Amino acid sequence: MKRLFLDANVLFTAAQNPAGKAALVIEYGGKGYWEIVTNTLAVEEARRNFALKFPDCLTKFEMLLSDVLVLPSQIEGSCSFSLSPQDRIIFLSALTCKATHLLTGDIKHFGPFINKPKITSGIIIQTVPEFLRG
Repeated sequence: MKRLFLDANVLFTAAQNPAGKAALVIEYGGKGYWEIVTNTLAVEEARRNFALKFPDCLTKFEMLLSDVLVLPSQIEGSCSFSLSPQDRIIFLSALTCKATHLLTGDIKHFGPFINKPKITSGIIIQTVPEFLRG
């Protein structure tokens, strides 16, 4: 079964746009099509952004988390490619939980590694639309 690790951008987008593709990924995870995983860092980053920008979406966000396995953030380990410290935590958490995919909206930092599992220790990094296109 596919195990999808979602970063804060994807979590934020899913709660802000419940009819969108990111929300669909979580919905299908809740139905058992794949596992949905994230870490505490991504959850807290999304919560902070909602509190600042869209506090009315916090309730929807908390409801979405019922279909998401939230794991502790992995802060130790090595990364074979260059990432910022915060993005390294996201990647290492995905690696530690044996995610098959890391879904992100962060093209600036993860863009060079999209669809390059030979570089990313076997994890397929993609945007949500890329993942859904299969």
